[in-house]
Amino acid sequence: MSTPLNVVALSGGTSRPSRTLALTEAILAELAEHLHIKPHLIELGEIARPLGSALWRSELPEAVEQQLRLVEKADLLVVTTPVYRGSFTGHFKHLFDLIGQDALVDTPVLLAATGGSERHALVLDHQLRPLFSFLQALTLPIGVFASQAEMADYRVSSAALAARIRLAAERAVPLFGAHHALRKSA
Repeated sequence: MSTPLNVVALSGGTSRPSRTLALTEAILAELAEHLHIKPHLIELGEIARPLGSALWRSELPEAVEQQLRLVEKADLLVVTTPVYRGSFTGHFKHLFDLIGQDALVDTPVLLAATGGSERHALVLDHQLRPLFSFLQALTLPIGVFASQAEMADYRVSSAALAARIRLAAERAVPLFGAHHALRKSA
């Protein structure tokens, strides 16, 4: 079997349980249905305090520095953020402010977000996509937005949301060639 694809997922929420974390985990699970992956999940809430107190990357504790290096070395990056006041969170942005300027060049990024209502769905194209375009990453054409109504008990409860997650994962497969795609037995 081929070397697994290094998939790093950043759940940008700071609380637990979290709809953002649940969406991130659902996306990782769906990707695993289609690709041979080695997933690594970073929960922003676990590193938010030391991350937020660092003005420069050199001030980060080693444990947080390791998480940033994982982001920089990802074959595929999955980023999920809750929407606060029409955008991603400050800690989420701060993490990417500390990522190396050219570290994400040509890295595929699957964009995802959670919000209270569908009116926040534009965060994918109006906030996240420009951020990762600036970093010269390759944002995948299909992002996933989940509203509060599409989740129950911190799980995907909407068939439409499940279908969007599946579509995003399926559209990611061709980027990684046949050697990473899982063979479906007939």
